[in-house]
Amino acid sequence: MNEYNVKNLEWGAEALPEERNRVLRNTYALLALSMLPTVAGAWLGLYLPVMRALHGGLGLLVFLVGAFGFMFAIEKNKNSAAGVPILLAFTFFMGLMLSRLVGAVLGLTNGAQLIMTAMGGTAGVFGVMAMLAGTIKRDLSGMGTWLFAGMLVVFFGAIINFFVGSGAAMIVISILCIAIFSLYMLYDIKRIIDGGETNYISATLALYLDIYNVFQSLLALLGIFGGED
Repeated sequence: MNEYNVKNLEWGAEALPEERNRVLRNTYALLALSMLPTVAGAWLGLYLPVMRALHGGLGLLVFLVGAFGFMFAIEKNKNSAAGVPILLAFTFFMGLMLSRLVGAVLGLTNGAQLIMTAMGGTAGVFGVMAMLAGTIKRDLSGMGTWLFAGMLVVFFGAIINFFVGSGAAMIVISILCIAIFSLYMLYDIKRIIDGGETNYISATLALYLDIYNVFQSLLALLGIFGGED
């Protein structure tokens, strides 16, 4: 989950309407493109023996180091030609990390259906939040502090539960994750529309992580409650 997505808590300097529209268009285009490496990584991860070996503390360490490392590199190169390739490499990595959950769900009788349902649900949440972001006129910058605090709660809760292994806690964390990162979609899209985010690579990274977390958490819940052995 995207506990590692560190958000800016205040809007930046406002951009011109033409610039805002350009950033929004480029963000949506790159976001759509970023889904291809994610799907490829998730598919490939199902067949790589090394991915099956990445479990327990080792898997968590690889995920944390890889996620933080890629995000640092993306932000470092967001204004250079290397920014987009690094972002796409990151989405491939995140697909690989997602493959264990995808594989577990595919092991269920209705696994493929659950994955499609999670994809449709995530797309629906994104569509609603994008519509709201374009409709709401009030400044939503104040949401940032509360969402960031909620993200930290989910992050540390997930780390603790990784070692505790409580099924009930996993359900609660997944529900909180869906709620928080759905609102983060609204927050991040509104930032672009209001001119608070003027770099489409950074904007894409933020929205990608929002979508990734909602999808992953929704898929986990569907696997728990809707899975058929």
